[in-house]
Amino acid sequence: MAQFLLVVLVVALACGIAFAIVVLVTGEDPGLTPVGNDGIPLDLPGDRPLSEADVLATRFDTGLRGYRTTQVDEAVSRLAYDVGFKDELIKVLAGEVSALRAGRTEEADSLREVRRKALGELGDDTAAMDPDAQRKRDDDES
Repeated sequence: MAQFLLVVLVVALACGIAFAIVVLVTGEDPGLTPVGNDGIPLDLPGDRPLSEADVLATRFDTGLRGYRTTQVDEAVSRLAYDVGFKDELIKVLAGEVSALRAGRTEEADSLREVRRKALGELGDDTAAMDPDAQRKRDDDES
């Protein structure tokens, strides 16, 4: 009787190990994939530039050989885009400051408008305008 229980225990243990290996190899374990994300990097907002907190909060799915390559590639591409966007924004801001210091207000105004368009701040809402631009717009209309 003891030998029979030992054989049953060994068979059950072997089946459990085989099941675990199959689940790991196929990636069918729901704990290894994001719920409803289908390979999109987690925690990266698409409606605004990334912040330091967004990058630090990003987590990737794991597979048998490590992180999912497509998720990491997409996240790195998004980070590269945002770094490039911020570099260009810094150049526009530096140009705006140097134009203001040199007294070239028309150039500074055009750079300010470019910056605000890039950041999505322009629209029909004049309340979002800074007071100088709003005053200038009111003067132009009258």
